Amino acid sequence: MKAEVAVREDAELGEGPTWDTAGGRLLWVDILGRRVHTYEPASGRRSVLAVDQHIGAVKPRAGGGVVANLRDGIGLYSADGAFSWLRHDPVPGRRGNDAAVAPDGSLWAGTMRYDEEAGGGNLFRTAPDGATTTLLDKVTISNGVGWSPDHTLTYYIDTPTRRVDVLRVEDGHVVERREFATVEEGAGFPDGLAVDAEGCVWVALWDGGALRRYTPRGTLDRIIPLPVVRPTACAFGGPGLRDLYVTTARTGLREPEPDAGSLLVLPGIGEGLHATPFAG
Repeated sequence: MKAEVAVREDAELGEGPTWDTAGGRLLWVDILGRRVHTYEPASGRRSVLAVDQHIGAVKPRAGGGVVANLRDGIGLYSADGAFSWLRHDPVPGRRGNDAAVAPDGSLWAGTMRYDEEAGGGNLFRTAPDGATTTLLDKVTISNGVGWSPDHTLTYYIDTPTRRVDVLRVEDGHVVERREFATVEEGAGFPDGLAVDAEGCVWVALWDGGALRRYTPRGTLDRIIPLPVVRPTACAFGGPGLRDLYVTTARTGLREPEPDAGSLLVLPGIGEGLHATPFAG
């Protein structure tokens, strides 16, 4: 299957695609470009919201608007664009990165150092009222988070480890972390992920120019080459959640790539799971 360009864009660091079921649209961000993008496949309509700091991810809110994992903490945007802080926690040299909404409606949001210092990041859980607990500390580049269809397994990526891990969480705390799959040297680094209706885990490979699908047992069963070397994350969307959208980056490329920074799509490649909106 060949990827198509869904939205031609020149994002520096496109990231965090999420399907907004209520709005029938895809949300994603340009972290370094400080932009929130939306795209409605049915109509082709697009919108772009400029923000005043680097933004790692946005996710739909149950009452409308979005929750954002920003450089300085977790922010809320209402449907009319009004902004407020849910958790303001600026740390010099650190920013928000990928995030996901858990089945219980809480936000799991990662951080990383700008200099990518080892152990300089965290994975936090933020409740709808803003109460925050640390799930993992001393991670480096906190990236993809997702849940199995029955919600019993949590998948997590700290990119430099080259692993996709499974977390076991009890009473809001990670009590076990084990290896699920490993990306070998030379194949790129695991970045964002998406879980499909069969429980398979799709992983975007930064500097690998491909997507990989792993079975629920962690066996690699599919590799999809992409026309960019730096895909960042993926999410199912569109009618029946059967199209897989892929964000991409052009930052740091050694050679120009025509499709780098654009939003790609693999039509009809599988079936995704409905994303839970943030309950706050």
